[in-house]
Amino acid sequence: MLSEGGSFMKGMMLGAVFCVVLSLIANITTETKSDEHHHHHHVKAASKDDLKRLTDDQIKELNNQVRVSCIIMVQPKILVYWATAMDTWSKHCDKAVFYTSESSKALEAIDLNEKDDWARLRKALKHAYDNAGDLQWFFIAQPTTFAIIENLKYLVLTKDPKEPFYLGHAMKSGELEYVSYDSGIVLSYEALKRLVDVFKDEDKCPERGRALWKLSEDKQLAVCLKYKGVFAENGEDVHGKGLFNSKSVDSLISNSLKENPSNVVEGCCSDIAVTFGGMSPNQMQVMMFGVYRLRPYGHDFQDLLEFHPPVGSDND
Repeated sequence: MLSEGGSFMKGMMLGAVFCVVLSLIANITTETKSDEHHHHHHVKAASKDDLKRLTDDQIKELNNQVRVSCIIMVQPKILVYWATAMDTWSKHCDKAVFYTSESSKALEAIDLNEKDDWARLRKALKHAYDNAGDLQWFFIAQPTTFAIIENLKYLVLTKDPKEPFYLGHAMKSGELEYVSYDSGIVLSYEALKRLVDVFKDEDKCPERGRALWKLSEDKQLAVCLKYKGVFAENGEDVHGKGLFNSKSVDSLISNSLKENPSNVVEGCCSDIAVTFGGMSPNQMQVMMFGVYRLRPYGHDFQDLLEFHPPVGSDND
Protein backbone atom coordinates (compact mmCIF):
# COMPACT_ATOMS: atom_id res chain seq x y z
CA MET A 1 0.00 0.00 0.00
CA LEU A 2 1.33 3.41 -0.91
CA SER A 3 1.91 5.98 1.82
CA GLU A 4 0.25 9.37 1.61
CA GLY A 5 3.57 10.84 0.50
CA GLY A 6 3.90 8.20 -2.23
CA SER A 7 0.36 8.86 -3.45
CA PHE A 8 1.08 12.57 -3.55
CA MET A 9 4.23 12.04 -5.62
CA LYS A 10 2.36 9.69 -7.99
CA GLY A 11 -0.35 12.29 -8.42
CA MET A 12 2.24 14.96 -9.16
CA MET A 13 3.87 12.77 -11.82
CA LEU A 14 0.55 11.94 -13.48
CA GLY A 15 -0.35 15.62 -13.46
CA ALA A 16 2.93 16.54 -15.09
CA VAL A 17 2.44 13.91 -17.80
CA PHE A 18 -1.10 15.18 -18.41
CA CYS A 19 0.21 18.74 -18.81
CA VAL A 20 2.82 17.58 -21.31
CA VAL A 21 0.17 15.75 -23.34
CA LEU A 22 -2.07 18.83 -23.33
CA SER A 23 0.88 20.94 -24.44
CA LEU A 24 1.62 18.57 -27.33
CA ILE A 25 -2.02 18.55 -28.44
CA ALA A 26 -2.09 22.35 -28.34
CA ASN A 27 1.09 22.48 -30.39
CA ILE A 28 -0.29 20.09 -33.03
CA THR A 29 -3.52 22.09 -33.18
CA THR A 30 -1.57 25.30 -33.68
CA GLU A 31 0.62 23.80 -36.40
CA THR A 32 -2.33 22.36 -38.34
CA LYS A 33 -5.01 24.93 -37.64
CA SER A 34 -5.04 25.96 -41.30
CA ASP A 35 -6.55 22.52 -42.03
CA GLU A 36 -9.88 23.94 -40.84
CA HIS A 37 -9.72 26.51 -43.62
CA HIS A 38 -8.62 24.05 -46.26
CA HIS A 39 -11.31 24.23 -48.92
CA HIS A 40 -10.02 22.20 -51.86
CA HIS A 41 -9.08 18.56 -51.92
CA HIS A 42 -9.93 17.90 -55.55
CA VAL A 43 -8.37 20.38 -57.96
CA LYS A 44 -10.07 20.37 -61.35
CA ALA A 45 -8.81 21.69 -64.66
CA ALA A 46 -10.78 24.54 -66.21
CA SER A 47 -13.54 23.59 -68.64
CA LYS A 48 -13.83 25.05 -72.14
CA ASP A 49 -16.80 27.07 -70.86
CA ASP A 50 -14.61 28.54 -68.12
CA LEU A 51 -12.07 29.62 -70.72
CA LYS A 52 -14.74 31.18 -72.93
CA ARG A 53 -15.57 33.55 -70.10
CA LEU A 54 -12.06 34.97 -70.27
CA THR A 55 -11.06 37.68 -72.72
CA ASP A 56 -8.30 37.08 -75.27
CA ASP A 57 -6.00 39.36 -73.27
CA GLN A 58 -6.67 37.41 -70.07
CA ILE A 59 -5.93 34.10 -71.79
CA LYS A 60 -2.75 35.49 -73.31
CA GLU A 61 -1.62 36.78 -69.91
CA LEU A 62 -2.32 33.44 -68.22
CA ASN A 63 -0.63 31.59 -71.05
CA ASN A 64 2.54 33.64 -70.61
CA GLN A 65 2.53 33.30 -66.84
CA VAL A 66 2.16 29.53 -66.60
CA ARG A 67 5.73 28.31 -66.87
CA VAL A 68 6.97 25.04 -65.42
CA SER A 69 10.30 24.09 -63.88
CA CYS A 70 10.91 20.33 -64.06
CA ILE A 71 12.94 18.70 -61.30
CA ILE A 72 13.96 15.23 -62.49
CA MET A 73 15.68 12.88 -60.06
CA VAL A 74 18.12 10.46 -61.72
CA GLN A 75 20.95 8.05 -60.99
CA PRO A 76 23.78 6.77 -63.24
CA LYS A 77 22.60 3.17 -62.83
CA ILE A 78 19.44 4.03 -64.81
CA LEU A 79 21.27 5.91 -67.56
CA VAL A 80 18.99 4.74 -70.38
CA TYR A 81 15.89 6.12 -68.59
CA TRP A 82 17.71 9.35 -67.85
CA ALA A 83 18.75 9.73 -71.49
CA THR A 84 15.22 9.00 -72.72
CA ALA A 85 13.59 11.50 -70.36
CA MET A 86 16.13 14.07 -71.53
CA ASP A 87 15.34 13.32 -75.17
CA THR A 88 11.55 13.24 -74.87
CA TRP A 89 9.02 14.97 -72.61
CA SER A 90 11.45 17.06 -70.53
CA LYS A 91 12.17 19.22 -73.59
CA HIS A 92 8.68 20.67 -73.19
CA CYS A 93 9.46 22.05 -69.73
CA ASP A 94 10.29 25.76 -69.56
CA LYS A 95 13.27 24.67 -67.50
CA ALA A 96 14.39 21.09 -66.95
CA VAL A 97 17.13 20.22 -64.48
CA PHE A 98 18.33 16.69 -63.79
CA TYR A 99 19.64 15.99 -60.29
CA THR A 100 21.86 12.98 -59.78
CA SER A 101 23.23 11.01 -56.85
CA GLU A 102 26.72 11.04 -58.33
CA SER A 103 28.44 12.56 -61.32
CA SER A 104 28.19 11.03 -64.77
CA LYS A 105 30.30 11.89 -67.78
CA ALA A 106 27.63 10.68 -70.17
CA LEU A 107 24.84 13.17 -69.43
CA GLU A 108 24.53 16.64 -67.97
CA ALA A 109 23.07 16.94 -64.47
CA ILE A 110 23.67 18.58 -61.12
CA ASP A 111 25.63 16.21 -58.91
CA LEU A 112 24.23 16.43 -55.37
CA ASN A 113 26.77 13.88 -54.09
CA GLU A 114 24.13 12.30 -51.89
CA LYS A 115 23.14 8.63 -51.69
CA ASP A 116 20.11 9.00 -49.42
CA ASP A 117 16.97 9.50 -51.53
CA TRP A 118 15.18 11.89 -49.15
CA ALA A 119 18.25 14.00 -48.44
CA ARG A 120 18.94 14.21 -52.19
CA LEU A 121 15.37 15.29 -52.95
CA ARG A 122 15.59 18.01 -50.29
CA LYS A 123 18.79 19.35 -51.83
CA ALA A 124 17.26 19.32 -55.31
CA LEU A 125 14.16 21.22 -54.16
CA LYS A 126 16.26 23.79 -52.33
CA HIS A 127 18.39 24.29 -55.45
CA ALA A 128 15.30 24.63 -57.65
CA TYR A 129 13.83 27.20 -55.28
CA ASP A 130 17.04 29.23 -55.09
CA ASN A 131 17.24 29.28 -58.90
CA ALA A 132 13.54 29.64 -59.70
CA GLY A 133 13.77 33.06 -61.31
CA ASP A 134 10.30 33.92 -62.57
CA LEU A 135 9.10 30.30 -62.67
CA GLN A 136 6.04 29.72 -60.50
CA TRP A 137 5.24 26.00 -60.89
CA PHE A 138 7.48 23.04 -60.10
CA PHE A 139 7.08 19.48 -61.32
CA ILE A 140 9.01 16.71 -59.55
CA ALA A 141 9.44 13.48 -61.48
CA GLN A 142 11.38 10.26 -61.70
CA PRO A 143 12.92 9.21 -65.04
CA THR A 144 10.31 6.43 -65.40
CA THR A 145 7.54 9.03 -65.56
CA PHE A 146 6.26 10.44 -68.84
CA ALA A 147 4.68 13.90 -68.53
CA ILE A 148 2.62 15.96 -70.94
CA ILE A 149 3.61 19.40 -69.76
CA GLU A 150 0.99 21.23 -71.84
CA ASN A 151 -1.74 19.36 -69.94
CA LEU A 152 -0.09 20.27 -66.65
CA LYS A 153 -0.14 23.92 -67.67
CA TYR A 154 -3.81 23.57 -68.57
CA LEU A 155 -4.56 22.11 -65.12
CA VAL A 156 -2.93 25.01 -63.25
CA LEU A 157 -3.83 27.70 -65.80
CA THR A 158 -6.37 29.49 -63.60
CA LYS A 159 -4.72 28.58 -60.28
CA ASP A 160 -2.76 31.17 -58.30
CA PRO A 161 0.85 30.03 -57.63
CA LYS A 162 0.87 32.39 -54.64
CA GLU A 163 -1.47 29.85 -53.02
CA PRO A 164 0.09 26.66 -51.56
CA PHE A 165 -0.83 23.99 -54.12
CA TYR A 166 0.54 20.45 -53.72
CA LEU A 167 -0.91 18.38 -56.58
CA GLY A 168 -0.82 14.98 -58.21
CA HIS A 169 -2.33 11.59 -57.50
CA ALA A 170 -3.44 11.96 -53.87
CA MET A 171 -3.25 8.83 -51.73
CA LYS A 172 -3.77 7.98 -48.07
CA SER A 173 -1.61 6.01 -45.65
CA GLY A 174 -3.22 5.88 -42.22
CA GLU A 175 -4.05 9.49 -41.41
CA LEU A 176 -1.47 10.88 -43.81
CA GLU A 177 -2.56 12.11 -47.23
CA TYR A 178 0.26 12.43 -49.72
CA VAL A 179 0.92 12.77 -53.46
CA SER A 180 2.39 9.69 -55.12
CA TYR A 181 5.94 10.19 -56.35
CA ASP A 182 5.44 7.54 -59.08
CA SER A 183 2.94 9.76 -60.89
CA GLY A 184 4.75 13.07 -60.41
CA ILE A 185 4.36 15.86 -57.86
CA VAL A 186 3.40 19.48 -58.58
CA LEU A 187 4.18 22.35 -56.21
CA SER A 188 3.25 25.98 -56.59
CA TYR A 189 5.84 28.60 -55.73
CA GLU A 190 4.17 29.26 -52.37
CA ALA A 191 4.14 25.56 -51.47
CA LEU A 192 7.83 25.19 -52.37
CA LYS A 193 8.64 28.34 -50.42
CA ARG A 194 6.97 26.94 -47.30
CA LEU A 195 8.66 23.58 -47.80
CA VAL A 196 12.13 25.09 -48.05
CA ASP A 197 11.37 27.07 -44.90
CA VAL A 198 10.40 23.98 -42.88
CA PHE A 199 13.59 22.25 -44.07
CA LYS A 200 15.37 24.50 -41.55
CA ASP A 201 13.47 22.88 -38.66
CA GLU A 202 15.10 19.53 -37.93
CA ASP A 203 12.46 18.64 -35.34
CA LYS A 204 9.56 18.95 -37.78
CA CYS A 205 11.33 17.98 -41.01
CA PRO A 206 14.56 16.08 -40.34
CA GLU A 207 16.99 15.48 -43.18
CA ARG A 208 17.72 12.00 -41.87
CA GLY A 209 14.73 9.94 -40.78
CA ARG A 210 14.30 9.38 -37.04
CA ALA A 211 11.32 7.05 -37.13
CA LEU A 212 11.55 3.34 -36.28
CA TRP A 213 10.88 2.70 -39.97
CA LYS A 214 11.93 4.87 -42.89
CA LEU A 215 9.26 6.83 -44.74
CA SER A 216 9.34 7.02 -48.53
CA GLU A 217 10.22 10.40 -50.03
CA ASP A 218 6.65 11.23 -51.02
CA LYS A 219 5.31 10.53 -47.52
CA GLN A 220 8.15 12.44 -45.88
CA LEU A 221 7.41 15.37 -48.20
CA ALA A 222 3.74 15.31 -47.14
CA VAL A 223 4.67 15.27 -43.44
CA CYS A 224 6.90 18.33 -43.84
CA LEU A 225 4.35 20.22 -45.96
CA LYS A 226 1.57 19.49 -43.47
CA TYR A 227 3.47 21.40 -40.79
CA LYS A 228 3.18 24.43 -43.06
CA GLY A 229 -0.53 24.01 -43.76
CA VAL A 230 -0.05 22.51 -47.23
CA PHE A 231 -2.13 19.44 -48.03
CA ALA A 232 -2.25 16.87 -50.83
CA GLU A 233 -4.66 17.62 -53.70
CA ASN A 234 -5.88 15.23 -56.39
CA GLY A 235 -5.54 16.70 -59.90
CA GLU A 236 -8.65 15.94 -61.97
CA ASP A 237 -10.42 16.90 -65.19
CA VAL A 238 -13.90 18.46 -65.19
CA HIS A 239 -15.46 14.99 -65.03
CA GLY A 240 -13.53 14.04 -61.90
CA LYS A 241 -11.15 11.68 -63.67
CA GLY A 242 -7.60 11.66 -62.30
CA LEU A 243 -4.89 13.28 -64.42
CA PHE A 244 -1.84 11.76 -62.71
CA ASN A 245 -1.27 8.05 -63.36
CA SER A 246 1.25 5.85 -61.58
CA LYS A 247 0.85 3.14 -64.26
CA SER A 248 1.87 3.06 -67.91
CA VAL A 249 -0.61 3.51 -70.75
CA ASP A 250 -0.21 -0.20 -71.61
CA SER A 251 -1.24 -1.23 -68.09
CA LEU A 252 -4.16 1.18 -67.97
CA ILE A 253 -5.50 0.00 -71.34
CA SER A 254 -5.08 -3.66 -70.35
CA ASN A 255 -7.02 -3.05 -67.13
CA SER A 256 -9.71 -1.18 -69.02
CA LEU A 257 -10.06 -4.01 -71.54
CA LYS A 258 -10.87 -6.36 -68.66
CA GLU A 259 -13.08 -4.02 -66.65
CA ASN A 260 -14.69 -1.84 -69.35
CA PRO A 261 -14.63 -3.88 -72.59
CA SER A 262 -17.50 -1.87 -74.07
CA ASN A 263 -15.82 1.48 -73.45
CA VAL A 264 -12.08 0.96 -73.23
CA VAL A 265 -10.96 4.55 -73.83
CA GLU A 266 -13.33 6.11 -71.30
CA GLY A 267 -12.34 3.49 -68.75
CA CYS A 268 -8.64 4.03 -69.30
CA CYS A 269 -7.64 7.62 -68.80
CA SER A 270 -8.53 11.26 -69.12
CA ASP A 271 -7.92 12.86 -72.51
CA ILE A 272 -5.99 15.61 -70.74
CA ALA A 273 -3.90 13.23 -68.61
CA VAL A 274 -0.72 14.81 -67.25
CA THR A 275 1.44 11.81 -66.37
CA PHE A 276 1.96 8.08 -66.81
CA GLY A 277 4.33 6.18 -64.53
CA GLY A 278 6.43 3.04 -64.81
CA MET A 279 7.26 3.75 -68.44
CA SER A 280 10.07 1.97 -70.27
CA PRO A 281 12.33 3.98 -72.63
CA ASN A 282 10.61 2.41 -75.65
CA GLN A 283 7.17 3.28 -74.28
CA MET A 284 8.28 6.89 -73.80
CA GLN A 285 9.40 7.14 -77.42
CA VAL A 286 6.06 5.72 -78.58
CA MET A 287 4.25 8.25 -76.37
CA MET A 288 6.25 11.08 -77.93
CA PHE A 289 5.18 9.90 -81.36
CA GLY A 290 1.53 9.66 -80.38
CA VAL A 291 1.33 12.90 -78.40
CA TYR A 292 3.52 15.26 -80.43
CA ARG A 293 4.26 13.89 -83.90
CA LEU A 294 1.24 12.01 -85.22
CA ARG A 295 -1.29 14.37 -86.85
CA PRO A 296 -4.15 13.64 -89.25
CA TYR A 297 -3.37 15.32 -92.58
CA GLY A 298 -5.43 18.44 -93.26
CA HIS A 299 -6.79 18.74 -89.73
CA ASP A 300 -6.20 22.10 -88.05
CA PHE A 301 -6.25 22.40 -84.28
CA GLN A 302 -8.16 25.48 -83.21
CA ASP A 303 -7.91 25.20 -79.46
CA LEU A 304 -8.33 28.24 -77.27
CA LEU A 305 -4.85 27.78 -75.88
CA GLU A 306 -1.45 27.18 -77.40
CA PHE A 307 1.42 26.48 -75.04
CA HIS A 308 4.59 27.15 -76.96
CA PRO A 309 7.85 25.39 -76.01
CA PRO A 310 10.81 27.37 -74.67
CA VAL A 311 12.61 29.49 -77.26
CA GLY A 312 15.54 27.60 -78.77
CA SER A 313 14.30 24.23 -77.59
CA ASP A 314 14.69 21.30 -80.00
CA ASN A 315 11.57 19.55 -78.73
CA ASP A 316 8.94 17.99 -80.95
